[in-house]
Amino acid sequence: MASNSGHVRRVKALYKAILKIHLGLPIHYRAIGDQYVKDEFRRNKTSDTKQTDIFMHEWTKYYVTIAKQLSHKNRTGVIGENLSSDFLDCFSSEQLGQLYELFQETQKPLKDKE
Repeated sequence: MASNSGHVRRVKALYKAILKIHLGLPIHYRAIGDQYVKDEFRRNKTSDTKQTDIFMHEWTKYYVTIAKQLSHKNRTGVIGENLSSDFLDCFSSEQLGQLYELFQETQKPLKDKE
């Protein structure tokens, strides 16, 4: 990611905010989510400016979505959202593989996650 110190602070702040919001998730989703976030932020450390802007925008949207879903005003018990086929068409084969692995992990019985 870009070396600008202000930018680095924003990235770290978003990273910490996401991990903090994950505290409101069920424990098995929290563990999966925390690991995924750590891996993604680590993987994108050396991205160019354009990719970093997209990365930050998408992770900010994720944060806002989870915050709304966990708020007491909107407590439906549903975490996440469905992805449209148009949205999925924008993914690379590597991203689709990661998404499928994440999906499989969330479908495992709770006893397998302990």
